[in-house]
Amino acid sequence: MGRINEAFSSAKAENRAAFIAYLTAGFPNETTFANHALDILEVADILEIGLPYSDPLGDGPTIQKSSEQVLAQGMTTAKTFELIAELRKKTDKALLVMTYYNPIYCHKDGEAGFLKRLKEAGADGVILPDLPPDQADTLIPLARELKVDTVFLVAPTSTDARLKLVTEACRGFIYAVSVTGVTGARTALPQDVPDLVRRTKAFSTLPVAVGFGVSGFDTAKPIAEVADGVVVGSALIKTIAEGEDLKALSSEIARACQR
Repeated sequence: MGRINEAFSSAKAENRAAFIAYLTAGFPNETTFANHALDILEVADILEIGLPYSDPLGDGPTIQKSSEQVLAQGMTTAKTFELIAELRKKTDKALLVMTYYNPIYCHKDGEAGFLKRLKEAGADGVILPDLPPDQADTLIPLARELKVDTVFLVAPTSTDARLKLVTEACRGFIYAVSVTGVTGARTALPQDVPDLVRRTKAFSTLPVAVGFGVSGFDTAKPIAEVADGVVVGSALIKTIAEGEDLKALSSEIARACQR
């Protein structure tokens, strides 16, 4: 069993949802990023590491600004893998890379080289927000060969046919977005999240994690009641950017994941 599967199995055994945290690689700088990651992993089950990209169409202003900052500081795909490799020396928690397809397509050794380097760095999977699984016919077999989990997204607008296609392409877990739109902390989430989780589970036995919009205890708690995982990103990035208490917010989300 891989680290991602172990994370969800452990959470289920403890009657809670898995806490999946997102951090932009190298934000606000490389040293502080590593410290923040380890602090969060004291209570989080999985860390999703965002590969900085200049055109993050699925991300809201908070994550966009964090990507812009680290790109201006010289963050690259290669440096992101180096950060993951350093983290892997200090934690056995599951690590995933969230990336748009362009950095994979533009990698000097193509899809195979990107995935191989990701695996060598110690990552367990890759989240692909803008790559439809029906257009990943070369990437998916490469990932399977390397034992890299592939996580694709479903949305409230996904048809049953689309849910079936996406869930069959996923490994590790299925990422359900709570809203149509971009990432960003919100004070309330749509009431159709339970229905999306239910519909997704009708096509797969994989865990379903819900993200986009979770900002704290009040938005994480209802998701934890119906989903297998809660994904938090923008709220953590905002906390870091404003110099607020990251450990306190992480602990708050972890408490919300308890059922």
